[in-house]
Amino acid sequence: MAEPGSSLAIEENVALAPFTSIGVGGPARFLTRARSEEHILQSLLFAEKRGCPVFVLGGGSNILISDSGFPGLVVKVELGGIRAAADGRVSAAAGEDLDTLIRLCIDKNLAGLECLSGIPGTVGGAPIQNVGAYGDEAGEVISLVRVFDRRSNRILELGASDCRFGYRSSIFNTEERERYIILEVEFALRPGGTPHLRYEELRRRFAARSSIPSVGEVREAVLQIRRSKAMVLSENDPDSRSVGSFFKNPVLDSDQADRVEQAARRRGLLRTSERIPRFVIGPGKQKLPAAWLIERAGFSKGYCCGRAAISGKHALALINRGGASAEEILTLMQRIQERVRETFEIDLRPEPVFVGF
Repeated sequence: MAEPGSSLAIEENVALAPFTSIGVGGPARFLTRARSEEHILQSLLFAEKRGCPVFVLGGGSNILISDSGFPGLVVKVELGGIRAAADGRVSAAAGEDLDTLIRLCIDKNLAGLECLSGIPGTVGGAPIQNVGAYGDEAGEVISLVRVFDRRSNRILELGASDCRFGYRSSIFNTEERERYIILEVEFALRPGGTPHLRYEELRRRFAARSSIPSVGEVREAVLQIRRSKAMVLSENDPDSRSVGSFFKNPVLDSDQADRVEQAARRRGLLRTSERIPRFVIGPGKQKLPAAWLIERAGFSKGYCCGRAAISGKHALALINRGGASAEEILTLMQRIQERVRETFEIDLRPEPVFVGF
């Protein structure tokens, strides 16, 4: 249906599972595809008139939708457009495919996003979760985020410091979760820059070389690693039917990490000289690999729970084996969390956004 006096098209009772990478979820009461900023404003007015909640949907790669769906209006953001400046600044509309943007930047020999290659989703999702992989995070190169502020009904520009980027976090998924709708993101990239090789597996791939790899070569290496872990969406790989990493890697101080290690030793999970892998990510902060914790807690790759399972290629990915319900995914999530808590005395926190629960 069309909203009177508006160019906005509204669909009713639309299945949401096809809009997600994991292929799970019930219907939306209403759904609209916002292809302009005016459409976004009109959609908010539509929801306000009917007193119904709003959920803003991007690429659907980091969400789990309940089996009952969403009782309000889903706004599918499809804003398009990319602009590149000579100084390495690249602006992209929120609805643009993130990996398409990265390929364009690689073609222009702009460094800063190459390690994020293959991450599914749209540009608008990058600042929300501060997406990261293989040593880099989007927040390191985001210079500006253009947003619609639902509190003041104005369009604002937020600098990187305003976004408060942290490990898989920002104001957009913490204290201001419902306030802003992302319209456009500006990235400050490095023309002809040297790619980062912070991730050990990447460093090993290029260790024998005497020359620094190009951003294109780093992108290809990242894609190869991601494909080996089923972290690149592919119709031919059932292990890729996931939300990506389902759990965040725990970030702890040294004392907390020591206590986790002590718990592992008490349960005989570490040899005398063995330690839990740790990665320093900031002053006094260490990251423990959640995949290691999950496997040492007794879950093997391929472990099944009804039609849900742990990927056969990566212990952090929970997959839809075909026809899985959100309830089955949640049951598997809770089973893993409980076992890890009992084994290591630590809580694993999920990464995806939960919709309609």
